[in-house]
Amino acid sequence: MAIQNSVLIVSSILILTVILGLLIAVLVNRTFPGRGIVRVLLISPFFVMPAVNAVLWINMILDPVLGLNGLAVSGLNELVAGLRDFPVIGGFFAMWPELHPISFRATQTSAYAVIMMVTWQWTPFAVLIFMTSLQSEDESQKEAAMLDGANAWSQFINLTVPHLARPIAIVVMIQSIFHLSLYAEIEIVSRGNGNKNLPYLIGEFTSNNIGAASATGIFAVILANVVAIFLLRMVGKSLMD
Repeated sequence: MAIQNSVLIVSSILILTVILGLLIAVLVNRTFPGRGIVRVLLISPFFVMPAVNAVLWINMILDPVLGLNGLAVSGLNELVAGLRDFPVIGGFFAMWPELHPISFRATQTSAYAVIMMVTWQWTPFAVLIFMTSLQSEDESQKEAAMLDGANAWSQFINLTVPHLARPIAIVVMIQSIFHLSLYAEIEIVSRGNGNKNLPYLIGEFTSNNIGAASATGIFAVILANVVAIFLLRMVGKSLMD
């Protein structure tokens, strides 16, 4: 179960941060008033300590009673209840069931809470790397593509994404190294209830089963080396192209 959670959490974070990082970097790469301030604000979450980030998310945003999660669901229920009194559309909204906020400390959802908070913190890192790389993109190729009738989506897929292949590989490698050792977020969210990964499992074993902790640690080292070899080959191949 710990291996499955590790794969789920790390892969989900990597996919979300790369996609969001690409979209945000392309958007803020354009010239608009206040672009410098926007860039600073986008990067600022990356400098928040992991434990502080987890506490803020689980208590102020994802809490089903006092957080934005609970307030949003409560406000939506009140809105639907008010719309039921309207003569024409009231019958439609009368069929709507009452919504209940999700408890992200539960076993079934705690892993998703970790994914959301770590994605929020590490997306700025991807944005920073991608923005830096976009500064060197050849604008003459885009101009030629526009003359040939290529739309914005075609330019993004055929010009921007290939240009960012190396930065994407570097982002994936660096983030994989850090996310394989997540601990603080898992401890704060649910104390490993439903989102226990390999580092957390090793930490539990050290208090009551040194042999199991050693065996799990060796397995974690082997797994980390396999992942590292794969990532290094991917990055090396990208840099050679």
